[in-house]
Amino acid sequence: MKNRIASRMSAISPSLTLAISAKAKAMKSAGESVVSFGVGEPDFNTPQHIIESAKNALDNGHTKYTPSSGLLPLRKAICEKFKKDNNLEYEPSQIIVSNGAKHSIFNACYALIEEGDEVIIPAPYWLTYPEVVKVCGGEPKYIECRKENKFKFTAKDLEKAITPKTKMLIFNSPSNPTGAVYTEQEVREIAKVCEEKEIFVLSDEIYEKLCYGDIKPFSIASCSEKMKELTITVNGVSKAYAMTGWRIGYLAAPKDVAKAIDSFQSHATSNACSIAQYATIEALNSPEAEIDAMVHTFDNRRKKLLKLISGIDGVTAVEPDGAFYVMMVIDGLYGKSYKGRQINDSVSFADMLLDGEKVATVPGVSFGAGDCIRLSYALSEEDIEEGLRRIKKFVSELE
Repeated sequence: MKNRIASRMSAISPSLTLAISAKAKAMKSAGESVVSFGVGEPDFNTPQHIIESAKNALDNGHTKYTPSSGLLPLRKAICEKFKKDNNLEYEPSQIIVSNGAKHSIFNACYALIEEGDEVIIPAPYWLTYPEVVKVCGGEPKYIECRKENKFKFTAKDLEKAITPKTKMLIFNSPSNPTGAVYTEQEVREIAKVCEEKEIFVLSDEIYEKLCYGDIKPFSIASCSEKMKELTITVNGVSKAYAMTGWRIGYLAAPKDVAKAIDSFQSHATSNACSIAQYATIEALNSPEAEIDAMVHTFDNRRKKLLKLISGIDGVTAVEPDGAFYVMMVIDGLYGKSYKGRQINDSVSFADMLLDGEKVATVPGVSFGAGDCIRLSYALSEEDIEEGLRRIKKFVSELE
């Protein structure tokens, strides 16, 4: 009998976090008090004026198919966003609206990666990147980013990683899971290498508006016209506008790449949700007061979380400049035991922490950082304080 499941599916690695996530949900359902630092979405509601625009779209009968690449007014609004925020000029035909930024990332990889192509992924990385690359027939190649450099790689690191098989670099700034934000100078140096070697860059900028302090993100496509022709920039409204469930992401690409992606998407999914597209037009065309307020709140939580971590013996944190995650370094605790069970890695740490103190975290091994756990601060300050109190208690009881 032939294989029931296509061989390409065997390339996908199962999520190492599913068991812990399922356990945390079961504990909550049973009435236990679980503090979860695993959430990857803002804990804010979508702004009301965006919700009202969706209601208006429903009332006005905008419930039909749209062009596969997205509504023209939306693609025009995205072009204006790129011009205003990133100093990038695009035509609407170069914009593809998809069912979330993850969908945009898959589309870009599917359009560009051939069987056997190497794709460079800086580690720590968002856990979906290597899985998408493998499904598309590519081979992930990792650059290990140093904690001393805030988990950022350098142009020299990139040069060393490039081989004749390299087709693409996946670049994420601000970063999930590290919160790393690359400066303009750092981005320009990386772009210079990509231009010289003529490799594509998939630039995931979904956390673009969530930055703290004086550092600001810089789009690699804006470095030069040549770099723009090598870059597929991915963004969306999930994070900045608290619209994770609306499932709208988008990309900007060179004309030939955008055309190929549009053709593929027309067969794969037709179009993204029409109502969500109208809501996104409202989001992109409105003042950013809600975003500014959300960033201010996240920044206060970030500072609190870092301060509380600094009071726990045996762990450290790498300060993030963007997104809403902190990587807490825990390898100094490996080899210690909790109630007779030894901690050997981030998975066992996370599992015992959930069992012992009812705190859910994401093991860093999922992101290519086995010596860390990821803590989201997309939760209230009260929950952050309680969660860190429990983590401190857990660590203090290790033997």
